Amino acid sequence: MFKKKNRSKKRTRAMLSAYSIIMILIILLGILSHVLPKAKYMAAPPEEEEASIEVGPGEWEGEAPTGGPAEVNLEDSESLPVQVGLADEVKPVEGEVAEGEAAEGEAVLTDGMVASGEEMVISPAPTDVPDEVETFETLEACEEVNGEGGCVIVDGSGVEGAALHQVLMAPILGFADAIDVSIFIMMMGGLLAVVAKTKALETGIKLLVQKLHGKEYILIALLMFIFSILGTTYGFLEESVGFYILIAATMFAAGLDPLVGVATILLGAGTGVLGSTINPFATGVAISAMKDAGVEFNQGTVILIAVVLWLTSLAIAMFFVIRYAKKVQRDKGSTFLSLREKAAAEKAYGKYLKSHDDVAKLSGRQIATLIVFGITFLVMIVGFVPWGEFGITFFDSWTGWLTGEPLGNWWFYEAALWFLICAIIIAIVNRQGEHGFVDAFVDGADDMIGVILVIAVARGASVLMTETSLDNFIIVNAAEGLRNLPEMAFVPLNYLLHVVLSVLVPSSSGLATLSTPIITPVAATLGYSTNVAAMSIVSANGLVNLITPTCGAIMGGLALAKVDYATWFKWGIRVVACIAVVNIIVLCLFSL
Repeated sequence: MFKKKNRSKKRTRAMLSAYSIIMILIILLGILSHVLPKAKYMAAPPEEEEASIEVGPGEWEGEAPTGGPAEVNLEDSESLPVQVGLADEVKPVEGEVAEGEAAEGEAVLTDGMVASGEEMVISPAPTDVPDEVETFETLEACEEVNGEGGCVIVDGSGVEGAALHQVLMAPILGFADAIDVSIFIMMMGGLLAVVAKTKALETGIKLLVQKLHGKEYILIALLMFIFSILGTTYGFLEESVGFYILIAATMFAAGLDPLVGVATILLGAGTGVLGSTINPFATGVAISAMKDAGVEFNQGTVILIAVVLWLTSLAIAMFFVIRYAKKVQRDKGSTFLSLREKAAAEKAYGKYLKSHDDVAKLSGRQIATLIVFGITFLVMIVGFVPWGEFGITFFDSWTGWLTGEPLGNWWFYEAALWFLICAIIIAIVNRQGEHGFVDAFVDGADDMIGVILVIAVARGASVLMTETSLDNFIIVNAAEGLRNLPEMAFVPLNYLLHVVLSVLVPSSSGLATLSTPIITPVAATLGYSTNVAAMSIVSANGLVNLITPTCGAIMGGLALAKVDYATWFKWGIRVVACIAVVNIIVLCLFSL
């Protein structure tokens, strides 16, 4: 009478898109801002006086300081007490010393203070901060007393509840925050489209796969190692977005899948950033913040910890990627990609597959195109490396004429211009003509709109965190909670704390700037290793940026490679978990 429903058909549950995942996170952050305590405000501390009196050897009264005691005239200093010290390290000097009693190389000041060295700086001493600070329940009440812009939030006091318009505007403001990388990606899309029109890249990848037949795993390991070097030296993660299409296409043509290409780039560069050795945007920022906070540390030990974290994490990543690649090559059905993703990959990269009868051969113009294309990316990498941070000034005097900035000072705007110039050169080499070039370039830029939108929405979460002071509330109160823990509990919990924070603040420099001045003084006060505390921040942030949807590099790279975020998460979470366990063990060992 009644027909039974056919239950043999499996229901397929559609995965949420990257946009939906991030928007849900933004909404949850907005709700959380109304659950946590409300922030309090206080008057902004006065800015430190920059004026100082530099006293060089020729300005001393009496003999030069190297010749014995001499006096310095402080009459030009209007405010006393003063602090006196070497130009690069000003500090208060106490104690009265009678004239003529100073040791050789020291100078007796006319008010009875003593200092040593050939060059002194005399400046007003820091003003004492009162023990009790008046606080206000609202920003408006604080500004009524201290004027507009004269108030700051009391650290850790609470958060400012997000208004509906702030939640809705977060992705839009995220777009504004990501405008530089967005323009870079549009120009990259235009360049790739111009190159694709020549079929040089298509033919070149076929030749590469032909030459590397049976050696694909060596290529994976080599590429991961190269990307990791770029990551550990200067944080080559967001800049790696330009390589996703190329590597994903190469892996697909080699009989693997685009997920292998994504993992090769992201885990390669990401494990390098996780173990940043001399990366000025991660370890460099953390070290600078410790210096500013007056925290003692050993830079050699910091770098050693970073090296161990980098190499152990890279080894784990290589193991997982190569194992998965072998599995896919043996059995295509073992891929993590959905049917929809496989169809998208076939459509995007099928042209790179070489048939049995197809003999790939490059023409002269195609060879010239690939040479220009290779130089394009090589120069981009050289331009991004902050050579000045390493004391290298070779490029400063002669490489700034094209973009206005020398190599080493480039960021996404300069790289975008460079991509446009190289696209024009390739069009000229291949005689594409003005209309042919413009049509191809515009179509390529248009193809990148989806990638740009997902990066912009991802930045929106960080924008909302800053507007509501959620980041400040979490880090300050978590630091207080860590004070009462033994070091073997402090280290892993500090790491896990920054794993959570990094989901909300994916920027390595942003998190280091925010957290290091709070966490490392706590570690120093408790007698724990400040070197380990600093690298816990850096490595936890690097770990999360292998998997978090708030990282623009992940979301943009996945979109380019035609891999869903849910697929990457399902495959990558095991790798990330293993790396996290090893990271915590390494950090605990260095704290012994």
